[in-house]
Amino acid sequence: DLYAMLGVSCGADASEIKSSYRKLALRYHPDVCPAGDREQCSRMFMRVQEAYQVLCDPEQRAGYD
Repeated sequence: DLYAMLGVSCGADASEIKSSYRKLALRYHPDVCPAGDREQCSRMFMRVQEAYQVLCDPEQRAGYD
């Protein structure tokens, strides 16, 4: 579930989605993760990006919903 990935409800507005995305992107960005966690962080970062790309675009979001 893309909403769960970003930690927002399905009724979240664009600003909530963007705010949550930014927090998660900073948390999981491979450049800030410890060396031993970079692979896992990189995978999570990519998932967070994919979720944001769908949910921030009204047409893609409508198709997902």
